[in-house]
Formats: sequence, C-alpha cells, structure tokens
Amino acid sequence: MKFKDGYWRMRPGVRGDYATAAHDVTALDGSLRVLAPTREITRRGNTIDGPVLRVDLSSPMPDVIRVRTVHFAGSVPDSPAFAVRDDRPEVKIAVDAGEAALTSGDLTVRVRRDAPWEMTFSAGGRELTRSAGKSLGAVRDPADRHFMIEQLRLSAGELVYGLGERFGPLVRNGQSVDIWNEDGGTSSEMAYKNVPFYLTNRGYGVFVNHPGRVSFEVGSETVSRVQFSAEGHDLEYLIIHGPTPADILRRYTALTGRPALPPAWSFGLWLSTSFTTDYDEATVTSFVDGMAARDLPLSVFHFDCFWMRQFRWCDFAWDPEVFPDPEGMLRRLKERGLRVCLWINPYIGQASELFEEGAAAGHLLRRPDGTVWQDDHWQAGRALVDFTSPAARDWYAGKLRALLDMGVDAFKTDFGERIPTDVVYADGSDPERMHNYYSLIYNQTVHDVLAERRGPGEAVLFARSATVGGQRLPVHWGGDCESTFEAMAESLRGGLSLGLGGFGFWSHDIGGFEGRPDPAVFKRWVAFGLLSSHSRLHGSGSYRVPWLFDEESVEVLRAFTKLKARLMPYLYGAAVQAAAEGLPMMRAMHLEFPGDRACDHLDAQYLLGPDLLVAPVLSADGEVSYYVPAGVWTRLLDGETVTGPGWRSERHGFDSLPLLVRPGAVIATGARDDRPDYDYADGVTLDVYQLGDGATRTVTVPAPDGAPAAVFEVSRQGDRLHARRLNGPPAPWTLRHAGARTTAAPATDHIEITLSVKE
Repeated sequence: MKFKDGYWRMRPGVRGDYATAAHDVTALDGSLRVLAPTREITRRGNTIDGPVLRVDLSSPMPDVIRVRTVHFAGSVPDSPAFAVRDDRPEVKIAVDAGEAALTSGDLTVRVRRDAPWEMTFSAGGRELTRSAGKSLGAVRDPADRHFMIEQLRLSAGELVYGLGERFGPLVRNGQSVDIWNEDGGTSSEMAYKNVPFYLTNRGYGVFVNHPGRVSFEVGSETVSRVQFSAEGHDLEYLIIHGPTPADILRRYTALTGRPALPPAWSFGLWLSTSFTTDYDEATVTSFVDGMAARDLPLSVFHFDCFWMRQFRWCDFAWDPEVFPDPEGMLRRLKERGLRVCLWINPYIGQASELFEEGAAAGHLLRRPDGTVWQDDHWQAGRALVDFTSPAARDWYAGKLRALLDMGVDAFKTDFGERIPTDVVYADGSDPERMHNYYSLIYNQTVHDVLAERRGPGEAVLFARSATVGGQRLPVHWGGDCESTFEAMAESLRGGLSLGLGGFGFWSHDIGGFEGRPDPAVFKRWVAFGLLSSHSRLHGSGSYRVPWLFDEESVEVLRAFTKLKARLMPYLYGAAVQAAAEGLPMMRAMHLEFPGDRACDHLDAQYLLGPDLLVAPVLSADGEVSYYVPAGVWTRLLDGETVTGPGWRSERHGFDSLPLLVRPGAVIATGARDDRPDYDYADGVTLDVYQLGDGATRTVTVPAPDGAPAAVFEVSRQGDRLHARRLNGPPAPWTLRHAGARTTAAPATDHIEITLSVKE
C-alpha cells in the first residue's frame, strides 16, 4: 500500500507519525525496550499530545533479531498468531549515551539515541540494512484506518526474492505485493500461497510476523527501500542473518517449521480423472489398464470433484450413480499397487446432508448476526467449516476417517483462499488476521487425521492454499493455469518463488489445467513435471492420459517416469534434506550460486536437489537458452560435457531437455524404474561426475522411510577412483565413471577404478 505522493509529501488525507529518535532506552532481561517519540523532544512540553512508539528488540534464536513496534498496546488482537520458535539465546546488550545495541550470534542491531531515528542491522562488520528517516511509524489513511509501517534500506544492487508463490519475475524489486490469499490463477499478481518473508542477495532475510494482510512496496514507493505495512497498532518483524541464501532459509524454517517428509510412493506419477470430465469406475479402470498396457508406471490415482454428487460438495459421500461399489473399487485399485487420493474442500453445499448437521452443531462459520455465512459461489448456498472450533475440526476429521478406513490414502485439499472477513469465529479470532491463516488450520486438520490413521511418515496432501507454517504440511501445487508454454513458465516461477519461502515440495498440473494442451505443450510439460518434486497429470475439461494426444506422448511419459524412478535414491535424499534443513527440492539458481551474478534473475531453470540443473523447454520447436555456472558439467541423458560459465542455446527433441550434473557430484541411481518406492540401496549405482583430484564425497542412500540405508565414501587420488561402503546391507552396488565400470559382489565394501583419461 502506498502512502506517499512522491518522495516528500503524503497523499491527500494521509497522516504519518514516524519515529524521530530513541528517546528512552531500557535494558530488560535479554531485550531492549525503546520509546521513540514521533516528534523531536527539545523541551518537556514536547512530551505532551503526540504518539510515542514502543520498540522492543529481542532474539528468538542466534543470528535472528526480533523488532516489535506498538502504538496502542490495548488495541492489539492476540489471535490467530503464527507459531514461531523462541529459544531465548544468550545475547549481548550495550547501552551508552550515543547508542544502544543488541547482538545475537553474528547479528547486531544498533539504535542511535539522538535524532534523527536510525536503527542499523549489521553482521561481520558489514551493514545489512537500516531503518532511518521516516521509516518506522504509524499512519492513518483518509478512512481513518490505522497502519503500522516500516521501511528498510535497499543498497545499490540489492535484489529481493520470496513473498510466497508469485508468478511474475523472480526478483521482486519494483513490485507491489499484498500478502492476501486469493483464487486468482497463475496469470495475475494474486497468489494462493502468500508468505510475508523475503530474502535478499545482501545476506539477510525479513519475516513480518503478521498473519493478516501485509502490504509490501519493494522499491516501488521509495525506490531505495522495502516498505511493509499492516493495519492495526502493532508490527513485528525478524531480521534473519545468513550469510548465504541457504543459511537464511535454514534459520527461517527453524523459526516457522520444516516440511514433513512425504512418503516415497508420493514421488511417483499421479493420474487424475480431471475436473469436469465424465467418469465412472469403467473410465477409471480403462485409464489404469491403458497405463499398464503401455508400460507407464503409475503410483497414485486421483478422483477429482465429481466423485461426490453434484451440488453437495463436500458431503464426503461417493456418487452412487457412477460409483455404486466404492469399497470394492478401492480394493481393486489397491490390488494393482495403486494409492488413492480424493479431492475435498472446506465448503459445505446447502444441498448436502451435512449442511444442517454442521449448522445445528455450530460447526459452520457465522455472520455477526448469528446466521450461517453463505453465498452461491462454487456450490449453491455454500457454508464454510469453522476450523477454529475443536469440535468442528473433529467433526470434519471424522468424515475423513471414514474414507481412510475405506482405503483412501491422500487428500487433495483444494481451495482455502476465498475466506470472508464479515464473520465471527468460534474462538474469537480476528477475521482479517484469519483470512490467510485459515489455510493453515484447514490443511493441518487434514494432515493430522492422515498422520493419525496412516502414520506420520505416510501423511501427504495435495494442497493449493498456504501461508507461514504451511510448509510443514506438504505437498503443494501451483493452482489453475492455462495449457500454454507461457503458463508453464508462470508455474515454474511460482514454484521457485515458493521454494524461497521454505516450501520443500511443489507440483503443478502437467499439461496445464484450463483448456486442452497442444501435444507439443503436453510433451514439454511432461519432462518438466517428472523433473519436479511431485508429478501429476490433471486438467479441467479434458483427460490427461497421454495416448489422447499422440503416440509420442506415451513414449515421452514413459521415458521420464522411468528416469524419475531410477533417480529416486538421489531425489529422496534431496527430500530428506528438505525435511531436515528447509531447503527446497526445486531450487532457484540464486539459492545455490549466490556469488554468480548471472544467476540473480534466472527463473526459467533450476536445480533439482543440489546437483541436477534442469532447464525446461518452453517452445514447440525445442529451442532453449540456459545458463551454465562455472565448471565442467555433464549432460545426464547423453554423457556429453558442457563447460561454464556461459550461456548456451540448444535444440532438443521431445525426449530431451537440458539436464546437467554439477561438477564433483556423485549421483545415486536405483536398480528399478517401475515404481518410486523400493529398496534404494539394493543394486544402487554411484555415478561420479568430474570429481577433482583429492576430493571426497560422502553419499547417503536413504531408505523409503527416510532413514539412512547405506553410506558410501567416494574419493579420487590422481587417476584412481575409490569408493567404500561405510555401512549398509551386503547388497550389490556399482561404481561408474566416464564409461569405466565395475560391479561389486554382495560382500564387497570397496571398489577401485583406474581412470583411462585424466580430467
């Protein structure tokens, strides 16, 4: 939200009261309290009739500093609030006549005691950012609404990333961003997943700890500052020191939560009925039979909306006209080795039997006059479950328990964005603060019941809406997009941006959602989709089975589905890292190469895990340009090498795309290509790429439950390549390098290769 008319003046009817100095500073137990008048105090009379801001400085964990500013303390709502870790680490506090300072780890905040106001954040003797000169304050707009505001300096060349799932350019500079969940597709400034957290290439991140609407002006009102504001009388933000982008994400997710590890089977191919298509058990069976007959490995079958009766979403009851024997159908699908996912949402249509049941029990969200909140969007007379009520959560979960007991394995938790504010919540939560937060308690309710019935390691969602903390409840997908190359690029940008907010696992509708994709779009999207953390074929009004496009689509889907299955030892290792450290599986290039300025703006390529560079082909003719960082990279699909740094332009067939292995990587590949969940250590191959003389790499091959199954150490000395199994079962394994190959017997713990050509 913009408040100024240019740089010097406020907009008509807007009044701003900004901190002028740290007039009074008190050192408390592990914190500093600053009283900051909004006008200069030159005599005692200036202390009368004017706002004074209270600024509290503290640290919830090392290298993180919390700033909380309050105007009217009695007007601050207390719910809902994000769960933020607070370890109360040891800090250093110094107060003298000139300044007050608080240090946590390597991060220090300094507040100047005299005018003008200046609060500076630094680490390692280097300033990161500062609040100075009409930055921190309280603002009233022409409608007499009260906002708290802060502006932090942007240095020359400083770039901003994050703020949730955003489909425009990856770098946020020059953008206005409202943190407000909306069902807006992938082609606008709206987003399903809004996260008030950003990080910059200057070694720090900023988390605005406010669950409601936060407006960011990223160099868009004052071009040398990031401004953020929220309606109300308090504003809390946390400065998170890196220095690397990966370090910032590790600390941010340590504060707000890291992803649960999804089950290994969820990384296989998901096939959907699609949205408005006609289908019944015969249709489902024909799809499953068609995939099997064409040797297309399938892991999950998803039933979208019309598994339930029309007008009654959600009543959690199978439509008896098209699914007369749901228990039998589920049993038959399970006998074929498939998992089953069902579409749900938090709405209750008026025609559903559950409407009266929920209304009578008080489980539905109400208006201030006590009536049930309803409208006719989506489902006629729909109501909304009030997840702030424990009884309502248990009621909703009970409906899901019955489906899980029937044989369902996962839920697609659609919607959760269009949440009204003219309502009263059961727990008294502020409706504006609840708008985004609703997505968290909705998805948490579903994830909890899955973990309860299936076990924590088996719980997986396919969720569309999210906010801070939502990363704990994977998986998320990118929402409704067109079936075009442009929409494919939009989806990728959204996923990379979301990953920079700590979301480790992300997917999208292969082929796009709206419309029927051209075969070229479908085939290019297949390659991209199978080189994403999760892979789903889904559409709106048309089926997404590949043989409906052309026979080449079948071949392309087979090749990339099997490739992903073989890569699962490596990919699941990256998934374990995402759960342990908060680093996304699909990583923006800047995240891995922060010192390479050529990577700063790249948003059409990414790293899948730490060592695979993927550049999706966004054209029918196969033309693609991508950037290669320094070193000798190896093309995974044909073994050719590519030397960076530099840009490359290539043409690829539908069965190919730029897929490069990082220099020095050891990629663990599995012995099976027919499913994603198998014993990764049994018959594993360690492929060594451009490992430097004297270098050593440790490779952990995970089990399907995420625990270490086998650990190997690979090293090179001159023309000798050594690999040793440090632990793990006595299973056969292979070491491979540039065509040289040896296979170990089951009892062998050491392999040595003589390289024929020195690198």
